[in-house]
Amino acid sequence: MRVWEFFATPVNLNELTPPGVRFQILGELPPRMFAGQIIRYRISPLPGVWLKWVTEITIVEEGVRFIDVQRAGPYKLWQHEHRFVPEAGGVRMVDHVTYEVGWGPLGWLAEKIWVGRQLRHIFDYRQRRVAEIFFGT
Repeated sequence: MRVWEFFATPVNLNELTPPGVRFQILGELPPRMFAGQIIRYRISPLPGVWLKWVTEITIVEEGVRFIDVQRAGPYKLWQHEHRFVPEAGGVRMVDHVTYEVGWGPLGWLAEKIWVGRQLRHIFDYRQRRVAEIFFGT
């Protein structure tokens, strides 16, 4: 399954992240993901502001799904499941993200006016890039 192979290659995350997020993987990555893998990167959500983020690939079910969980970073809670559902003529990729901004009322406000919109932008971009990469659209 071409889509699974693409997503199972951690360095391809660069291809799926909007340039404006200024996403940088820190350190070397193995050619294929595995359960227990730690990925370190940084993002710059605002000019001059860099945030370090560490995630762990906690579950890998070959060809079906994988889950990454934040171990350190900007969120109080982050769990992202990537599921691959076979369909006639291809596969549908489903992202399910559970997150909590934290920071009490300030975090609640940030989520309402910025974080939620930023995440929708990132996942909309990802959907468009997947279509471009695999279907040339």
